[in-house]
Amino acid sequence: METIKLTKRQEEILQIVKKEGPIPGKDIAEKLSLTRATLRPDLAILTMVGNLEARPRVGYYYKGAEFEQVTDWISKQLVSEYKAHPIVIKKSASVYDAIVQIFLVDVGTLYAVDEKGYLAGVISRKDLLRASMGNQNLQELPVSVIMTRMPNIITIRPEDTLFEAAKRMIEYHIDSLPVVEDIDPKDHAYKVIGRVTKTTISRAFVEMGEN
Repeated sequence: METIKLTKRQEEILQIVKKEGPIPGKDIAEKLSLTRATLRPDLAILTMVGNLEARPRVGYYYKGAEFEQVTDWISKQLVSEYKAHPIVIKKSASVYDAIVQIFLVDVGTLYAVDEKGYLAGVISRKDLLRASMGNQNLQELPVSVIMTRMPNIITIRPEDTLFEAAKRMIEYHIDSLPVVEDIDPKDHAYKVIGRVTKTTISRAFVEMGEN
């Protein structure tokens, strides 16, 4: 049975918490000679999968046996089983149209596609808000001007696990990942076939609890 492999730093965190927990995050960071910002993704991952638990004003403590059960489960859950339908828009569409669409479907991110239907960019609510604060005509401004472009888009594939998806969202501070199929990776050509969000991950954990 495949289990999730921890990084060397995550192993060190566990050893510190096992020995001295409950222990605040700032103390763990000091012991590893790291900043709290650098340590935060590792603590978030270890907490999310159930190896550590955080208590306000107390710190982190080791949960032990629950870790193997959770990691065994999450390592088997594929993105393909949980991905939602992608919300796409043509990169030539206007920022105004993007604002209307993102609120009508109530999502946090739109995926811009080119004339072939391949992923060209990502537009977040923050991007749209930033554009709307300027003096530009939003009905004439194309989303291609404000979107994050390839190859600077963080993606996930259907055969990847939910753990990997969660890890990427935490590491890159994003709320959504486009699920893609490779068309021509050398030219950064990908077909968007779905999306995974923080809500997706939460729903998966609720399902695990119910089962």
